[in-house]
Amino acid sequence: MPTNTLTPELLHKMDAYWRAANYLSVGQIYLYDNPLLKRPLTLADVKHMLLGHWGTTPGQNFIYLHLNRVIKKYDVDMIYVSGPGHGGPAVVANTYLEGTYSEIYPDISQDEAGLRKLFIQFSFPGGIPSHASPECPGSIHEGGELGYSLSHSFGAVFDNPDLVVACVVGDGEAETGPLATAWHSNKFLDPVTDGAVLPILHLNGYKISNPTVLSRITREELEQLLRGYGWTPYFVEGHEPGPMHEAMAATLDTVVEQIKKIQQDASLPDRLICAALSAATAPNTASASATLFAFSRSSAFCSRSSPSAAPLAAAITASPTAFSAPGAPFAALPAISCWIKAVCASTFCSRRSVLTGAGGAISA
Repeated sequence: MPTNTLTPELLHKMDAYWRAANYLSVGQIYLYDNPLLKRPLTLADVKHMLLGHWGTTPGQNFIYLHLNRVIKKYDVDMIYVSGPGHGGPAVVANTYLEGTYSEIYPDISQDEAGLRKLFIQFSFPGGIPSHASPECPGSIHEGGELGYSLSHSFGAVFDNPDLVVACVVGDGEAETGPLATAWHSNKFLDPVTDGAVLPILHLNGYKISNPTVLSRITREELEQLLRGYGWTPYFVEGHEPGPMHEAMAATLDTVVEQIKKIQQDASLPDRLICAALSAATAPNTASASATLFAFSRSSAFCSRSSPSAAPLAAAITASPTAFSAPGAPFAALPAISCWIKAVCASTFCSRRSVLTGAGGAISA
């Protein structure tokens, strides 16, 4: 379905970048020599033993590319976690293509000689593994043992409110016990004090030797499953690169904007509490009372008020002019101030208990 998310020029550049990443990935898996195919390919140019999974790689290259676009568009602080097994060619290809790999490893240079070294070292004696590994610049996740990518992603965002972790989950990996359980980690996430996790389920249809369960159930059943876990699923599917680029770009824009809205809405009560506390100690009683009246009418007041605060809420709501008129007496100010401080304290304590529970689950 065509959208206006990508201009023709940007679409062309993104598709070219994706194809370049795909070529770098194929070269790592297959090529021992002739990295730029300057001469006809021969058997001697091909590695004797082939490791690394092509199936997950073009999809991961596609996702990595589109995440880079939203990072630039929205100035998002984001990291990428690669969960699928033996998907190392994708993260190595992208870090090499963007220049990071050569910065860390100058001998893997941005020329034909460096490209040959990049290809030879992949899953080769004395080289690098076929999965996302510590050797890859910026890696925090070892991808050799499946199932922990989503748990690592949640661990990264706890108490890190500015971070978004895009976690690619392979549909084979999704059948492991740790991954199936990790979907529930969203229960421990606080949108005010923690960052956000964006799981991206890569349904390419197969695991190491069989079709995957999640790719064989109906779309309706898969959507119900994810909603039951507490997620809002978005589906991007197709085979033609052009429409897929458009669909992915539009979907990621929607998702990033939704994440921002959830976090902003969640932090509103805290901003109101802080504003009210500030107003409660301000010399301008008219300003203070107006701020507190706005706070009392907000959803924050209703959701966080205790029974002891109910009479105060009713008084403020019933007689707003008594509290907001210029120069009005503000006899209730000390009581309001104390109640707000109590709300702040109880909110802090409840969050600490939730986060402690999450930490225990992750570390267990």
